[in-house]
Amino acid sequence: MKAAVRAAVVACAALVGRTAADAGGESPIGKVLSMLSDLQAKIIKEGEVVQKEYADFAEWCEDRARNVAHEIKTGKAEVDSLTATIDEQTSTIASLTTKVEEAASGIATDEADLKAATEIRDKEHADFAAEEKE
Repeated sequence: MKAAVRAAVVACAALVGRTAADAGGESPIGKVLSMLSDLQAKIIKEGEVVQKEYADFAEWCEDRARNVAHEIKTGKAEVDSLTATIDEQTSTIASLTTKVEEAASGIATDEADLKAATEIRDKEHADFAAEEKE
């Protein structure tokens, strides 16, 4: 389509050139064709600028998508690692809680045995003291 427009512009310019040469100045059609050529050049230049801006934006979007994908992947790996650590620490807590309960029951048993032994010794001491008095 661009080629057809250019060919039409060139053909019109050739006709206008002959007419302008005959008239000794630039004709109104020549001015219109000149303005169309200038407008076409301006539009093409603006299109190139917009195309560059689009390319830059598309590149930024692709970079951002890669970065976000990497952050998501890293975050998921970190979640898995932290979940494993939580599970490990939970089992450690359960194990140590059991040991504490066993130690507490052992201490309670030992205190009861100590109290019973102290009572026996006190009774035996009282019996011994009573025998010594006699």
